[in-house]
Amino acid sequence: MGNITKIAAAAIGLAAVLSASAGEVEVLHYWTSGGEAKSVAELKKMMQAKGHTWRDFAVAGGGGDSAMTVLKSRVISGNPPSAAQTKGPAIQEWAAEGVLANMDPVAKAEKWDEVLPKVVGDIMKYKGSYVAAPVNVHRVNWLWGSSEALKKAGVATMPKNWDEFFADADKLKAAGLIPVAHGGQNWQDFTTFETVVLGTGGAKFYQDALVRLDNKALTSDTMKKSLETFRRIKAYTDPSAPGRDWNLATAMLIQGKAGFQFMGDWAKGEFLAAGKQPGKDFQCAAAPGTANAFTFNVDSFIFFKLKDASARKAQADLAGSIMSPAFQEVFNLNKGSIPVRSGVSMDKFDDCAKLSAKDFAETAKSGSLVPSIAHGMAVPPAIEGAIKDAVSQFWNDDKITVADAMKQIAAAAKTK
Repeated sequence: MGNITKIAAAAIGLAAVLSASAGEVEVLHYWTSGGEAKSVAELKKMMQAKGHTWRDFAVAGGGGDSAMTVLKSRVISGNPPSAAQTKGPAIQEWAAEGVLANMDPVAKAEKWDEVLPKVVGDIMKYKGSYVAAPVNVHRVNWLWGSSEALKKAGVATMPKNWDEFFADADKLKAAGLIPVAHGGQNWQDFTTFETVVLGTGGAKFYQDALVRLDNKALTSDTMKKSLETFRRIKAYTDPSAPGRDWNLATAMLIQGKAGFQFMGDWAKGEFLAAGKQPGKDFQCAAAPGTANAFTFNVDSFIFFKLKDASARKAQADLAGSIMSPAFQEVFNLNKGSIPVRSGVSMDKFDDCAKLSAKDFAETAKSGSLVPSIAHGMAVPPAIEGAIKDAVSQFWNDDKITVADAMKQIAAAAKTK
C-alpha cells in the first residue's frame, strides 16, 4: 500500500486547504454496495475538486469485520491508512493503543460539543478528547416494505406491533410471496434480534440487556419472549437466505418478490439507487413496537498520528469537512442516513429521513436513543462477537431451545 508516512493526508470537501500542498489521502472504508458506493464517490469528487488524489482502500463486507482485520494488520506493521472507518467502543480501543491523533483543536474551533448529541459526542472521544469525526446517523430499527408485494397480499398499512406483523406475514405467504427478506450473515441475524428485543421489551429493557449486559435482564421472561418472537420470524424467510448479502435481500423487496425486511436505513440507499420512491414504491416504518425508540449506528472516521506537519494540517481540514453542514447534507442524501450534527436543513430529504431526524431529536431528549449492539455501538467488540455468534447459532439451529439460547447469550455477555 506504499509508505503512508510519505502520503500527505488530504482535506476532503469544503474546508480551505491553505498551507497543505495537494496530496494523496488513503481512506479505509467498507462502503461497497450501490447506495454506499455513491456516497464514497461524493467524498472522492469533493476531494478532487480541491486538487487532491483519493486513494480508495475499500474492503467489502457490509458489517465491516473484514475491514477491521485488514486495518489491524496495517497498524501492527506500522503502515496505517490516513483515516479509517471505525465506530463505537472500537474507537476507544484504538485510542488506548496510542495510535490516534487528538482532534480537539478542530472540534473546539467548530463547536462539535454544541452540534452533537452528548450520547454521540462521548463515543467520539477518548479521555475527554475527540479522536474521531462522525459522518451520519443510521436508524437500525426500521421495517421496510415492498409496496408491490404488500398490495398483492392485501396488506394496507405497515404493522405497528408483533401481532399485526405476523398476520401480515401470513397474508404474504398465502399470496405466494416471501414474507421476510433476510440474508444469512451473523450481523444480519443480530440486527433482527436487537430490533425484536427493543420491540418486545422497550428502550429501558434494551439498555439493561444489550448495553449494560445485566444478567437479570438477559435471563428474564422478556428475553425469553424476545427469543420466541425472533425464532418465529425465521419461519417466514426463504431457504436461500444463508450466505445472502443484505443488499441482495433489499433487492428482493425492490423486485416485489418479498414483503418485509428488518434492516437499518442504509437499505433506503439501495431503493433510491434503484430509482424507487418512498411512500410509492417502498414503505418505511419503525419496526413493530419500536415507534418511540431509536437504535443508532453512527459511521465515523478515526485519524491516525502523522509525522508530517502539512499532513496534520490536511487531516484537520478533512475532519472539519466531514462535519460541515454542506458535506453532511450531500453525503446523507446519498447514503440513506441523516446528518449527525444539528443545523443541517432537512428540506431535500425524503419522508423516511424526516421521520428519522424527528425521532432522533425526540429520543435524544427522552432517553430512548440507544446504541446498536449489532453495529458496534454498544459493547466492546469481543463481547459483541460472542453474543452475535450465540444469536446466530440459535437462528440457524432449530434444535437449540430458547432456554439454552438464553444461557449461551448470558455466558457470552461475560466474555473478557
